[in-house]
Amino acid sequence: MTRSIENKVHETLSQLGSSTGSHKKKSVTLETVFPENPAWQPQVVDPGRGERMAYDGCIGGYGCCYAAFYSIIGQMAEKYGAPYKDFPFHSMKAGRSGVGGWESTCGALTGAAFAYGLFYEKKEHNELVRELFQWHDVTALPVYRPAVNCKLDVDIPTSISGNVLCTTSKARWAYVSGFPVKSKECSERCARLTADVARKAIEILNAKIDGTFVPTVDKNAKMQCDLSTDSTQDDAGSVILVKQPEFRSVKAG
Repeated sequence: MTRSIENKVHETLSQLGSSTGSHKKKSVTLETVFPENPAWQPQVVDPGRGERMAYDGCIGGYGCCYAAFYSIIGQMAEKYGAPYKDFPFHSMKAGRSGVGGWESTCGALTGAAFAYGLFYEKKEHNELVRELFQWHDVTALPVYRPAVNCKLDVDIPTSISGNVLCTTSKARWAYVSGFPVKSKECSERCARLTADVARKAIEILNAKIDGTFVPTVDKNAKMQCDLSTDSTQDDAGSVILVKQPEFRSVKAG
């Protein structure tokens, strides 16, 4: 290191409140003034109504993230008004199909996580998110089927996603069901799954509010990305490379 570069390094570290001879963590003064957290309070909402709202949001073209978020905060807005009604709900459309169609984290899970974030700080927020995400990863979904006004009133196969990624979730469902990812059956599946996520997210939130929530997921749990350990589930490539089983949809009687 030349003397001029070394001097610059020392100067930078000095500005950050550090020194080259110490690893002790020191506070840094931020130039940006961030707003204080708004005094929003979580309210108990109806999981049954929430799942229907989430389903309607999906089939109505609002997207899974918006639908899940609105199923929670929208109910509070309808019942309590401000500040809930003043949230710019349209911003949640950005989370559709794994954020902007990028198929990363499931939009329904993202919407629910954002809803939790309006009320809880890091430790508690992480607990709620872990509980919801782990449930999603190990549960055969979708379960929900609208009793009335169902856009595609047929049996929809279930599958276990294994992780929170939109692309993996859809691919595994396509492999199990035999339907292509780009099909009306897959769209229906995602709308129903969003309803399931909304119900579970609300049940977790309500338990947190009334003091009965007990975390069941280890705080060190991480998303499972290794798909090779499960011989019954294949990754996205399997949807193309492996012949899919045939599933015959049946209308409700």
